[in-house]
Amino acid sequence: MPAIEVGRICVKLLGREAGRKCVIVDIVDHNFVVITGPKELTGVRRRKANINHIEPIDKKVEISKGASDEDVLKAIKEAGLEDFMREKVRITRKEILEAKALRAA
Repeated sequence: MPAIEVGRICVKLLGREAGRKCVIVDIVDHNFVVITGPKELTGVRRRKANINHIEPIDKKVEISKGASDEDVLKAIKEAGLEDFMREKVRITRKEILEAKALRAA
C-alpha cells in the first residue's frame, strides 16, 4: 500500500485543521500534496500541504488526479464514508512525534 497516493484519506496533524480528515487530490512533489476535505464535509479547504503534516490512514476513495471538491464528495458518498470523514480525531503531541520518528526511520 503506497502511503501517499491520490485518493488516500489522511488526518491533518498540525495547523488549525489538526484532527480533521482530508483526501489527497494531487501530488506536487516529494514534500507536498494538494488536499481537500471537502470543506462542507470536514472543514478542510483545498490547499497544498506538507506530507509531514498529514498522517495517511488505511482508507482510500477512487478519484482522478486533480478531482474537484464535488467529485471527491461524490466518491466519499459512494464509498459510504460520510460519517467517518466528519469525525474528528484527537491528536496528542506524543502521537505527532511518533509519526515523525517513523517517517525518519
